[in-house]
Amino acid sequence: MVETNTYYEGDRYTTEKHRETLKVNGWTFCPVDILDEDGTTMFPVKDGKWFTEMSVGKNLENYDSLLVLTHFKGHTMGGFGGSNKNIGIGCADGRIGKGMIHTVEGSDNLWSIAEEELMERITESTKSVVDHFGKNIVFINVLRNMSVSCDCEGVGAAPVVTPNIGIVASTDILAADQASVDLVYALKDSDHKDLVERIETRHGLRQLSYMKEMHMGNDRYHLINIDEDDKEILPADAVKNVKPFQR
Repeated sequence: MVETNTYYEGDRYTTEKHRETLKVNGWTFCPVDILDEDGTTMFPVKDGKWFTEMSVGKNLENYDSLLVLTHFKGHTMGGFGGSNKNIGIGCADGRIGKGMIHTVEGSDNLWSIAEEELMERITESTKSVVDHFGKNIVFINVLRNMSVSCDCEGVGAAPVVTPNIGIVASTDILAADQASVDLVYALKDSDHKDLVERIETRHGLRQLSYMKEMHMGNDRYHLINIDEDDKEILPADAVKNVKPFQR
């Protein structure tokens, strides 16, 4: 398991606090590498609009592969949190990299970058990591307990009202996130209203279009149902028997 410290002050702001939080939450069953514990390193960003390089946790360069396991959900600033947001924010170190993504240089407002520019900066950060690992990276999005809020909001997160859908996996990051979004949109209006509103009001779909512009993957995917002998299905087929979320 790998982690980085947060940009905002809280229980994961320093490595010492972060390790205590891991213990409190039961993450003691395996080693956890806090990637920026020993400093940072720069990964190149090819053909970026905002960056030529991104600051990531130094320990990330110790690995030759990465499995990206993401709880897909809404997000206060990103609209939605899929594999792209998980990597782009999650691998950027807590002081430099996350600041490059979130804050206008010299601003006192940590969150002074938002909407489409934020989506593009997150995506460029992700590209630096995806390019680094090349073919040795895979993406798994878990579409369950999808609040419009990020997990980092804890007990302050908005209640879950979106039905559970399932799990999406791919070696193509854009296909994984595009399919996840398409599955949410394929739900009944009454089931996806809150999450779709969160995605669109934050310009979250720009994550997908910018990944395509940055040649990070393919948004024309095949959705294969491994529970039905690898039958190819449409998003509408995948959610047709989904039950409304029960709290």
